[in-house]
Amino acid sequence: MGDLIRRYLDEVVPRKRSAKNEAAVLRAFLRHPVTQVALSKLTSAQLAAYRDERLTVVKGATVRREFVILRHCFETAKGEWSVPLRTNPLKAVRLPSDSNARDRRLQQNDGEGLMKAMSTPSAWYLRPLIALAIETGMRRGELLSIRWKDVDLTAPTIRILKTKNGHPRTIPLTPKAIEVLSSLERKGDRVFPVTPNAVRLAWERLRRRAGLEDLRLHDLRHEAVSRFFEYGLTVPEVALISGHRDPRMLSRYTHLRPEKVAEKLAKATLS
Repeated sequence: MGDLIRRYLDEVVPRKRSAKNEAAVLRAFLRHPVTQVALSKLTSAQLAAYRDERLTVVKGATVRREFVILRHCFETAKGEWSVPLRTNPLKAVRLPSDSNARDRRLQQNDGEGLMKAMSTPSAWYLRPLIALAIETGMRRGELLSIRWKDVDLTAPTIRILKTKNGHPRTIPLTPKAIEVLSSLERKGDRVFPVTPNAVRLAWERLRRRAGLEDLRLHDLRHEAVSRFFEYGLTVPEVALISGHRDPRMLSRYTHLRPEKVAEKLAKATLS
């Protein structure tokens, strides 16, 4: 098994956007005795035992992420390298539940708190970046990768080339997103010529000032996806914007407000 992991590290991982993190996971995994087992003798029970051992050290969400990498390694071995594996031994291993699943959405007071906190001197890019995150559902890395040449305010759309899943997508813009982009001064090729770490530090300072230490920047993506459905967009339309290729993953980002559904029901029954 260790030979398989090392080949995957050399040939597949470097091509991934998450290469650094995946390499760290796999190198740590190589130190475990289970990687010394011959593939012909490897069983799902052995991998399940490894899962249980990991759960005594890290949370279920971490184990899930690690096993997703390992699963892909086995699928690559079977499909592309012709390694004589009858099945992927990880398919029979039950993954732990994701205890870190988030359902945090912006409340009215949250928005007011953020606006008030931004009235004090803060990074110039925070206000437009937060607004675009809510209006487009884009991830932090995607927002920071936007180039002015990929922004078309007449279409109106943004073309994103660097995405988490490696599939470029074109995002339709709301009137508010158009307003935000139109107000920005062009300071270079990129809309936000700042580093991810600068954004992280600025966000940490902002949420402390706002008294919203439980609010993560990524929660704004959940907020955006939920709003798209509340606007009445279909699953394919929301997936076009968010970039989700798995409807199950898209549903994890959707946290509808019951009162909004009640409003729809009231309109439907009156029509």
